[in-house]
Amino acid sequence: MRRAALRLCALGKGQLTPGRGLTQGPQNPKKQGIFHIHEVRDKLREIVGASTNWRDHVKAMEERKLLHSFLAKSQDGLPPRRMKDSYIEVLLPLGSEPELREKYLTVQNTVRFGRILEDLDSLGVLICYMHNKIHSAKMSPLSIVTALVDKIDMCKKSLSPEQDIKFSGHVSWVGKTSMEVKMQMFQLHGDEFCPVLDATFVMVARDSENKGPAFVNPLIPESPEEEELFRQGELNKGRRIAFSSTSLLKMAPSAEERTTIHEMFLSTLDPKTISFRSRVLPSNAVWMENSKLKSLEICHPQERNIFNRIFGGFLMRKAYELAWATACSFGGSRPFVVAVDDIMFQKPVEVGSLLFLSSQVCFTQNNYIQVRVHSEVASLQEKQHTTTNVFHFTFMSEKEVPLIFPKTYGESMLYLDGQRHFNSMSGPATLRKDYLVEP
Repeated sequence: MRRAALRLCALGKGQLTPGRGLTQGPQNPKKQGIFHIHEVRDKLREIVGASTNWRDHVKAMEERKLLHSFLAKSQDGLPPRRMKDSYIEVLLPLGSEPELREKYLTVQNTVRFGRILEDLDSLGVLICYMHNKIHSAKMSPLSIVTALVDKIDMCKKSLSPEQDIKFSGHVSWVGKTSMEVKMQMFQLHGDEFCPVLDATFVMVARDSENKGPAFVNPLIPESPEEEELFRQGELNKGRRIAFSSTSLLKMAPSAEERTTIHEMFLSTLDPKTISFRSRVLPSNAVWMENSKLKSLEICHPQERNIFNRIFGGFLMRKAYELAWATACSFGGSRPFVVAVDDIMFQKPVEVGSLLFLSSQVCFTQNNYIQVRVHSEVASLQEKQHTTTNVFHFTFMSEKEVPLIFPKTYGESMLYLDGQRHFNSMSGPATLRKDYLVEP
């Protein structure tokens, strides 16, 4: 599966990069039809008929049952769409509306990346609704949810809390019931919006009650560049399937990985004794079991999405911030995010659930820290915990960090999994504070 890397790239002002489709280049901030960031969630509520009052949520969901008749029996019955049909732009006016700034501000006077994750999640859903818009119906019969955060690339420019930000995006690939969305983020520099972030999300369509899959409109590429975007979407799908098939939960480690774990084990044996049980930690190293942080969230109605489940962007933000705190505590200095791996949404989180987040350093190299966050939920009535997400984050510390050593076989698998995610980066990043993002 492809990593979701915040890759550092040296883009010139206004320079285009391959594969950006309709999101290429600087855009006119005064262009008609651009959404305000606050309008995104409002538009989504309008499309699905969601109420802003929690006490009305049951009634709203009952009304959605009436939309079943608008669902297509097959994809062949749906009109094809173009990439430009789903293209939208959204303005986050941090500079021109300073009252918005506090929500996005870090104590280091940078932009909170966790908040950006929330905005990207909402934008991706809205883009997919634009692709599947039914002009004869006020409300959409589809329930579109985020299935996967496939890739996020961060480019050169730092995120200033005092300059306007703009998002744009469109559907780039379509299957039978799923869609890939390409999004780009710009920040105002002088009188021009310059690209700072590229993101790829995978969304799935379900029926009006969010109980089963639903067909989506097919997509027709109109140019060689759009055909390449569509082809890349097919490759991404195949890569995810291949990655899943070689998971350490399904297959044994490779011979090289087994050798790595055995050599680490031997390096921790006490030379004074002839025993496999006597373990000694090497110098400048930390046992993996001592690198954990945990948190608990009560999932209140305020954090619900338009389908009255907990908003996926909220889950991403909380996981990211816990991972950042873990890296900060472990490395002893302020970490900077370098990569965000594929975030798979395995199970929805119900309002009222207890959300348990467990963060752990699972791999280190030089000044890099690989952090894994495991998310699980339990209802107030039941004690059984269910996994909802696993997140992988790569951070870069300002100084070299200790090595991490596993003690048990389970921890050894976590180490190898972290190593795989770390090695999936395209290459080491040079530590440049002004190019990196904080929580």
